[in-house]
Parts: sequence; C-alpha cells; structure tokens
Amino acid sequence: MLQPAPRAVMTYIAKKCGVCFQPPSIVLIYKDGSEDKTRQRIMPVRNFSRFSDCSLAAEQLKNNPRHKSYLEGVSLRQLQKLYSLLKGHLGGESLAESLEKFQQEETIDPEEDMNKLDDKELAKRKSIMDELFEKNRKKKDDPDFIYDIEVEFPQDEQLESCGWDVESDEEI
Repeated sequence: MLQPAPRAVMTYIAKKCGVCFQPPSIVLIYKDGSEDKTRQRIMPVRNFSRFSDCSLAAEQLKNNPRHKSYLEGVSLRQLQKLYSLLKGHLGGESLAESLEKFQQEETIDPEEDMNKLDDKELAKRKSIMDELFEKNRKKKDDPDFIYDIEVEFPQDEQLESCGWDVESDEEI
C-alpha cells in the first residue's frame, strides 16, 4: 500500500509587522525558513470600520487558516495595536494621537480599583500584566540570572503596623 508523501512543515519567522492605511492592510515581513529568504505578506483588512472591535478583528486574523502559520510569531497584542491604529486613522485621528490613545489604554494605573471592572476589562488588565511580567522576568538563559538571591532588609527603622497583621482580639 502506498503512503502519501508527508507534507513539509513550513516555518516562517516574523521579523516585522505593520499596518498600511491605504488600502487598509496588515503587512508582515518574515523569513522563510526553508529558503532563508526575506519576504513580505500583505493581508487585506476587509469589513473593518471605526466602530469595529480591535480584539475580535485581531483574533480572527490570527486564526484565519490562510494567515495562521505566518502569524505564529506575532503576538495577539501587537495585532490589536495595529488594528487600533487603523481604527484611529478611520476615525480621523493622526498617527501620534492613535499611538498615545493606545498607550493610555495599555498602561496599568496602580491606584485603579480593579474590583470595579467588568470581566472583559479585568481580563485585558491581566493580560497586560502577564505580558509585562514575561518581558521583565529573568530566565535561566539570561546572562545576569542568579538562582538564589538573598537580601538583608534593614531592621533599624521603625516598623509600621497594618490593620491586617494585628491579632483579631486586639484593639486597633
């Protein structure tokens, strides 16, 4: 019995990803692993307006069977940013205004009470924090990685008391 020849697995390494406003499209510069050539892929953006959901559009593009293998190396957050820039352009904003608006949305305010957020906004804040954590995390392969760090904290200062560390029968 003859077996079909196995299909070669294509590996694409994303180098740069950007947005083109006219015509609306996502542009990917990638390296074709099998040929060691740098190529460009233009993915047209259809049915997208200034009222569209950037997160949903980014997920649909990333999961599109035609583009999925090319976009594996591109984060969902980056695609959302590109769609946000396109949305701002369609709404009449300048590139600088769109970038500033996106930066404000992607910044975590330490004073914000996250208990008051709805599930969608809370998930967004958590994903921003997860991405920031991964970006700043020291990995075993990093040259300045230290396995066991010991830190001495000064004890000569007066310790502040907090309400949560007091025994329940004591008066605050």
